[in-house]
Amino acid sequence: MEAAGMPEQVEQKARSELARLRQMQPFSPEATVVRNYLDWLVSLPWSKRTEDRLDIVSVQRILDEDHYGLEKPKERIVEHLAVVQLAGRIKGPVLCLVGPPGTGKTSLARSVARALGRNFVRVSLGGIRDEAEIRGHRRTYVGALPGRIIQSMRRAGSKNPVFLMDEVDKIGADFRGDPAAALLEVLDPEQSHSFSDHYLEVEFDLSEVLFITTANTPHTIPPPLLDRMEVIELHGYLEHEKLHIAKGFLIPKQLKETGIDPSRLRITDGAIVKLIRQYTDEAGVRQLQREIASICRKVARRIVEGKEEGAVTVTARDVEGLLGIPRVEERKLLDKDLVGVATGLAWTQNGGDLLQIEVTLFPGKGELVLTGRLGEVMKESAQAAWSYVRAAVWKWGIEEEAFRHKDVHIHVPEGAIPKDGPSAGITMATALVSALTGRPVRRDVAMSGEVTLRGHVLPVGGLNEKVLAARRAGVRTVVLPKRNEPQVRELPPELRRGMNFVLVMHMDEVLKVALVDLREVP
Repeated sequence: MEAAGMPEQVEQKARSELARLRQMQPFSPEATVVRNYLDWLVSLPWSKRTEDRLDIVSVQRILDEDHYGLEKPKERIVEHLAVVQLAGRIKGPVLCLVGPPGTGKTSLARSVARALGRNFVRVSLGGIRDEAEIRGHRRTYVGALPGRIIQSMRRAGSKNPVFLMDEVDKIGADFRGDPAAALLEVLDPEQSHSFSDHYLEVEFDLSEVLFITTANTPHTIPPPLLDRMEVIELHGYLEHEKLHIAKGFLIPKQLKETGIDPSRLRITDGAIVKLIRQYTDEAGVRQLQREIASICRKVARRIVEGKEEGAVTVTARDVEGLLGIPRVEERKLLDKDLVGVATGLAWTQNGGDLLQIEVTLFPGKGELVLTGRLGEVMKESAQAAWSYVRAAVWKWGIEEEAFRHKDVHIHVPEGAIPKDGPSAGITMATALVSALTGRPVRRDVAMSGEVTLRGHVLPVGGLNEKVLAARRAGVRTVVLPKRNEPQVRELPPELRRGMNFVLVMHMDEVLKVALVDLREVP
């Protein structure tokens, strides 16, 4: 007990339990419970801590070695160290890394621990529904144990580790309590110095722990919990970033795992780009890593069978022979400008995508038909676009009577894939106006923005992924809300180069750019 360095209050509790243990029969069930309790108290790192590596240049170098890009998370870690150097000691921040799967959230947390010279522990919170998973069970229960927080601190062996809470957006809740509510005490800097576990019955200081949480989306994180975290968004990797990651990280890793000498196998840039475009559809690099691993295994087999004696070079033409036909169809522009078909930009878990929104008119009773497995928000956005167009038909010389005997069908292709969100509003409005006026929509123009009943264009998110999708498909003119101008300025130079961004406030401006030969309305 003396060697454990317990706080005075904890040591008093431990000595009290030890005195009880001395009065019990050695093999009684109660003695086993008390002995286990004392084992937990003695084994926890009450006063053990590791020394932080405070050399900012060294920390930056380690972070850059482990990860390409991810500048904002790296910058935040270095800022934290700078404050520690000046202030001596501060309460650990709670960082929440939000991004699509495979973008390096978990590995970045490991890299942070390595850069700081701290121990690292990880807890996966996905699917937990019992509050006792966080706070533990009281000792009155048979087989009681501390919660995951205290168990992880014991594994860490120090009171200032980097503590990763994975998948914090997938916490559930049921009749056994709400684990997210129990985490409030853990992640609140004002309360973490006195975390109370039901099993320990004494307070444990978590104020020196650097907590990092990860999530795929912030929308499913309970607001009180989200309020206690500093959210850092990790966007999907761009094509040139994936190429760099493959050459600098993925290929060397797979060569090592398959036992191939680096001088025996070379994968060209063209082959990697083909893998990215035609064999993977993701924001991260997990699938790309699997495809590279598949190539390495096939080459390893040829080497073992004696079919390859010298160095092997895999080019873009060789990829199909090794991996089979491409599994992802590249998005391309339409062959020509069409009436009633507009190109929208969408954000998905796998990155950006193009949506070809189709509108057709046919005799009916003036009803609006929506298909394509649209979510509630997208359906409401379509209703708003249709209401705006009907209210503004005078601008295009169309009689209101024309609507009473025609049904309108809006379809978003790939009907098996669920779609939702308001950002397709201006695209649907453009396709509607095109179908009503008979004027084609320019095929080389893509757009994203929410539309109101008055025709105003509201801002949207996911610009990095959307612009990348447009660029890969050959689109060079992108229509975006004027209120997204700050985000457009922050786009990487590689994305902005050669692109024409048209920032708009109203649907009239959208139609001037998107429709062929649209006459200006006075």
